[in-house]
Amino acid sequence: MNVFYEEDGGFKVGAVLSETEASCQVEATHGKRSKIKSSAIFFKFDAPPLSAFIANAEANAARIELDFLWEVAPGDEFGYVELGSEYFGHAPSPVEAAALLMRLHGAPMHFYKKGRGRYKAAPGESLKAALASVERKQREAELQAQYAAQLARFEMPAALAGNLGALLYKPDKQSIGYKALESACATTGLPAPRLLHRAGALGSARDYFYGRFVFEHFPRGTGFVAHAAPRLPDGLALAPGRAFSIDDASTTEIDDAFSVRPLTSGQMRIGIHIAAPTLGFDPGDELDAIAHARMSTVYMPGAKITMLPDDAVNAFTLAAGRTVPCVSLYVDIEPADLAIAHTESRVEAIAVAANLRHHELDELITAEALAEGSGDYPFKEEIALLWRFANKLEADRGKPSMSGKFRDYNFQLEASPATADAASGTAEPMVTITERRRGAPLDKLVSELMILANHTWGRLLADRGASAIYRVKTGAGPAGKVRMTSVPAAHIGLGVTHYAWSSSPLRRYVDLVNQWQLIAVLGGAKPPFAAKSEALLGAIAMFDAAYAAYAAFQDTLERYWCLRWLAQQGWVGSGRPLGAVVLMREGMALLDGIPLAAQVAGLPVLAGGTRVQVLVRGIDEWDLSADLAFAGLVDPPAAGVVAEISVAVDEAEENTD
Repeated sequence: MNVFYEEDGGFKVGAVLSETEASCQVEATHGKRSKIKSSAIFFKFDAPPLSAFIANAEANAARIELDFLWEVAPGDEFGYVELGSEYFGHAPSPVEAAALLMRLHGAPMHFYKKGRGRYKAAPGESLKAALASVERKQREAELQAQYAAQLARFEMPAALAGNLGALLYKPDKQSIGYKALESACATTGLPAPRLLHRAGALGSARDYFYGRFVFEHFPRGTGFVAHAAPRLPDGLALAPGRAFSIDDASTTEIDDAFSVRPLTSGQMRIGIHIAAPTLGFDPGDELDAIAHARMSTVYMPGAKITMLPDDAVNAFTLAAGRTVPCVSLYVDIEPADLAIAHTESRVEAIAVAANLRHHELDELITAEALAEGSGDYPFKEEIALLWRFANKLEADRGKPSMSGKFRDYNFQLEASPATADAASGTAEPMVTITERRRGAPLDKLVSELMILANHTWGRLLADRGASAIYRVKTGAGPAGKVRMTSVPAAHIGLGVTHYAWSSSPLRRYVDLVNQWQLIAVLGGAKPPFAAKSEALLGAIAMFDAAYAAYAAFQDTLERYWCLRWLAQQGWVGSGRPLGAVVLMREGMALLDGIPLAAQVAGLPVLAGGTRVQVLVRGIDEWDLSADLAFAGLVDPPAAGVVAEISVAVDEAEENTD
């Protein structure tokens, strides 16, 4: 006697060797013996022989027309023998019964299993939906395979070309496009960004980094939504004197300007004039919503994404030849010792006579030139006085406004087809990187006056009981981190009792908030932001997050352009040694002329500040790495170089206004 039974989800046959009420000992055709429960047995049979039974049953099952079987099945639950009699027109033979069970078992969309050998036909609508789903999945699988094959050939499927952000930065891992890209990456051995670059969808690694940043932080794009134009205040008193600003060449959001004039008392009056966009819109207005969403202008080499739209910037930037609303801090000083005799703050209009630029004057206006009185440049006498006053302010605080040993760098991009990328054919601009030593006279002048304004107005708001957003640092060393808070406290890194960013309202949302508060206090009105209000505390949290993300993005693109500079200048693989300075971080060195630090293979244990030569063996713009190798010592470190490289300048970003 033989049995047909189910085991491990499959159908099997065997010859019965022994049997009890609960189980059977059977032997399969290949000789394996098994103990099976009686409940797993569908039927017993003597013929046909076991050797061909399963093959015959599978062949018969393949000939059973599934749709017809579903049509003749009862509406209620049924047994396989019952359906077999209806379908075959007679009681099914063992082979037919086995074939029917195989067919029923293999069609879960058509028949729902209700027990051993018992089924129920699926309702018509359910079957239709299930079949449609299968057909759709089959089409998707074919499409996925087609996309994967195209991508593996470095061809970009047109259907995926407009959805790069979702593919690269926040993929739906169940989507056809992502699965196709994942498959192509496995086939080619390339990460997704590099594969899409080869396929022509990404022009360069820069496009990838920029696209990722915009996708994460500007999901609706970097353009501005429709908004009401800012109102232009009238009736403001016109400040006496000529004002001038000092900024980088690329600065269009000119927040600050200065004026100097003598008073009849013999004192000199220094004016610090800050653009006043808060006179053009109120908290909760459309322009406020725009600025609140962005929190800051985003800077990157060769471009920026402004916090405020052009119409608001153009209305309030302190551009030369215009009379513009501003908040002014006047500081009366004694000519002999430059001591501050009196301060006063006003909301007024200021006539801006000139916008001076660092790149035109930094080489001309040096500490030596100022001491000698040499050189010919605009506002020479005013700048000389402001320089001396800045030195006095720095000495009084007991803290440098910025380390003169800290180097800053300017990046200038100029389009040039000569730098076309060989893989994509896209032209990358030529990058020029120039070193700018912080603490130069014009730098210090601006920084010290901004510290004075931010300190004075921060203290004024605290004294008047108005809430504000402060930058504080209460602990020294690494433990003393600079943080934002609504509680006034000292900034020991700058040596001031109060420090509230108020000097860049065109570029930072915190400064906008503080300016609204300040203007209200100066006008005797109720400040719009209450202490510990949700709006104030929310602005602090949002600003911190946005500012950190924007700074990280700027660092990413600056590192990218440093690598491009190495390639464009012919250092990569040239065998020519490039100068570098060993950092105090193990195995790291800072390259000469650019702000790029990287691990150096073979670098011996050397003191921080030691000058060395390195070879640039290769670069990888996609993972922002440089392959550097030690090529020898240059000379012993000069005095102070170690401090120059290793000093922690955590206040540097405080004073870049």
